[in-house]
Parts: sequence; structure tokens; C-alpha cells
Amino acid sequence: MFTHLFFAYDPNYCDIASQINKNTRPSLMKNHLLFSSLTVAMAGFIFGFDTVVISGANLPIKELWQTSPLFHGTFIMSMALWGTVVGALFASYPLDSLGRKKTLIWIGIFFVISALGTALAPDKFTFSLMRFIGGIAIGASSVAVPTYLTEISPTEYRGRMVARYQFMIVFGIFIAFFSNYALKGVGGAQDWRWMLGMQAVPSAIYLILVMTVLESPRWLYMRKGDKTGAIDILGKLGVANPTQSLEALVTEGSGESKPLFSKKYSKVISMAFLIAFFNQASGINFVLYYAPEILERAGIGAKESLMSSISIGAVNLIFTFLGVYLIDRIGRKTLMIYGSVGYILSLSMVAYAFYTGAEPVFLIAFICLFIASHAIGQGAVIWVFLSEIFPTQVRAAGNAFGSGTHWVFAAMITLITPLFLDKDHGIFKENPWPIFVFFAACMLGQLMWVLLYMPETKGKALEQLESELVG
Repeated sequence: MFTHLFFAYDPNYCDIASQINKNTRPSLMKNHLLFSSLTVAMAGFIFGFDTVVISGANLPIKELWQTSPLFHGTFIMSMALWGTVVGALFASYPLDSLGRKKTLIWIGIFFVISALGTALAPDKFTFSLMRFIGGIAIGASSVAVPTYLTEISPTEYRGRMVARYQFMIVFGIFIAFFSNYALKGVGGAQDWRWMLGMQAVPSAIYLILVMTVLESPRWLYMRKGDKTGAIDILGKLGVANPTQSLEALVTEGSGESKPLFSKKYSKVISMAFLIAFFNQASGINFVLYYAPEILERAGIGAKESLMSSISIGAVNLIFTFLGVYLIDRIGRKTLMIYGSVGYILSLSMVAYAFYTGAEPVFLIAFICLFIASHAIGQGAVIWVFLSEIFPTQVRAAGNAFGSGTHWVFAAMITLITPLFLDKDHGIFKENPWPIFVFFAACMLGQLMWVLLYMPETKGKALEQLESELVG
């Protein structure tokens, strides 16, 4: 399955990709397309690593700087997420003016600055600023990476490119859990600095490698008018007739263009908003960011809670593979249904476990079910769905809107969580079970939306979807 998802080609597609000289595919994949796509997808690894690495530093930082629940939620935990909002909403500007490659390089620079800055931060304000810088890089990468991968890939391979990016995100999450566990106690009370500083390693590797990737041929031609450069890159990517392919690429993006926020696109805008809202209303970032604290509240020791967090990361990795494998087989809507049912069951049982004081193993089992439900449902579907429902003319802006919405709600939930979860001053300091009841209720709403309104996009050409959803 791994080989199929990441390296296989389907020879039955009849589009621009059919012009690739099949005799040269293996060497070209090795030397150009494979290298560029894997290098750029590394941003997903750093994205995932950054999402979770803060969980190991959460409690030590709170104790070190004696932050209030409001400050802790607003600055320490959610500052990176507010950065992602800024990065996602404004990523289209450097992408169009500087180019895809230069934007990806600047993302790498921001990643390195953030990793070193948070590890060496002398106070809570510097720490918050460095987290914000890292958040800008994450938000920008969530728009820039899919855009770049789409533009350098043959159409037949685009789905697998997105799957590669999603896999790297989840892989980064898993490694962050393991890294936090391995570094627990290293450096004594300052072990959190080692946890956060570890992110500088993949960030530096990504920065060095991304400087050598190919630029997007579409950007070179459509934004810079560099037809010669675009044709040269298409040739390196294995296109047998680069000139004809370039003309086809440009034609694909032609047509009547209207602003994104016009009545014509109201239906797809609402779908983008709702899938992004429900993604965060599931509580996924709440669980990933606060996993050690949640487990400690259930009676599991600090070291053991980090170890249990690794099992959460492993489940996420395994079920992401499954979701990616099934997404083109049983469809996006079906996966969302499975995920929604799993959400409702698992969140209800986690609330029950806290309410009754059930054994920790019971709680961990249903948190793992929650993670599995997310990985096979929302985790596998959201980025693919967002890229499919918008017409070519507004796809970049639409993706930025959907991604920005996702990050706004992620930041809001992370910001207010300490007000509810904090064991000393939180609203539910005695027992956090109502938090999980709330998330379960939201997922019941998601299930109703999926059953009644979400379209199935599997197996449909983008032109067909545009006709059905936009008209």
C-alpha cells in the first residue's frame, strides 16, 4: 500500500500527464519530481512536529514563568496558531510576487528562527514572539506546499502528492511525541528547551534542500513571462512536448474570473467554511496540544503520559495510511461518515471516563479511537476536499480562505482551553468531562451536515464538480 500511495502511476489518464515519456519516468522521478516533491513535503513534517512539540513544554513553561490561564492560552499555547492565520491568509502575496520556490525558502528560514528562538527564549514574551514566527511559516506552508506540489505534478499524480504532504504532517506529529518522551528529564527543569530546539534539525535540513528544488513552471510563465524557463523545467519533469504542455496548462486556468466572495461561489465557500470549522470543533488540536496534561488529569504520571502520547501518534500514523488508501476507493463522504461516528462514540466515552473516574487504560483506548476517527475522516479529507471544490480561477484564494478558517478556529480553541482545563483556576478544574461532551455534540452536527449536504467528489473531473457546485 505504501508503494502504491507514494510511487505508483496510473497509465489510463488522458491529459497533460500522458505526454510524459514513460521510458524516462524512473530516472526523472528520481532526479527531479521525486526529489522536489519530497523536499517540499518536508514542510509538512515540520508542521506536524511543531503542532505537538509544544505539548511537552506546556506544563514546565507554566511553572517556570507562573503564567495565568488567560496569558498561557492567549500567548504561550495559541500564539503559533494566530501566526498560522496570518501566514495562511497572506501566503498568496509572496507566492505570486516572489514565486513558489522563494516563498518556500522563506518558510524554511522562519522555521529555523522559530525553533532556535523558542529554545533559547529568556522570557515569556520572546517565547511568544518566536512561536508566532513559527506559526506564520506553518500557515504559509499549508497554502504554499499544496500549491507547489499541484503545479509541478502530472494530473494523475496530484492526489498522491497531497497524500504525501498529509503523511509527512502525521509523521512529524508522531516523531514529536517520541522526541518529547526521549528528552524528558534531559537538562533537568530545562528539558523543554531541548524538546523545542530539536525542531531546528529538520528545519535546517529542509531549508538547505529546498534551495535546490525546481521552480513552478506555471508561475514562471504566467507571472514572469519566462516561457523558456518554464519549458526547460517541464522538460526536466519529463514532459515529452513541453511547449504544447505549457499552452495546455495556461488554457486550463483561463476563463471568466470573478472575485471569490461573490454570489457565484457562495455554495463552495460555505462548504469550505463548514469543513474547516468542524475539523477544529472535533477537539483535535485540543487533544494534540494538551495530551500530556489531559492524561495526567486522568491519573497518569508525567513520564507515563508522554509515553502514552506516543501511542496516540502511532495510531494517527497508521490510520492516516488507511484514510489515504481508501479516499479514492470508497470516497470522501463515506470516510467523513465513518470519522463522524467514531468521533461521537470516542468523545462520549472519554467524557464518561472522566465523569466516572474510569481506569486510565479505558481513557487511553478511546482517545486512540478519537485519533483514529480523525485520521481516517477529517485528517484525510479536508485538504483534498478544499482543493477540489473551488474552480481553477479561484482555487488559490479558496484554499487560503479554507485554510485560514481552519487556523482561526484552531487558535480560538487553543486560546480558551486553559480557561476550562487548568487544574487550579479552570472552569472545569474538578473534572473536564463537559469539554468532551461539547466536542461530541459538535460532531453530531458534522454528521448531519455530511449526510444531508456534503457532496461526494470521488471520481469526478474538476470541470464536472465546477458545473455541479458552481454552475
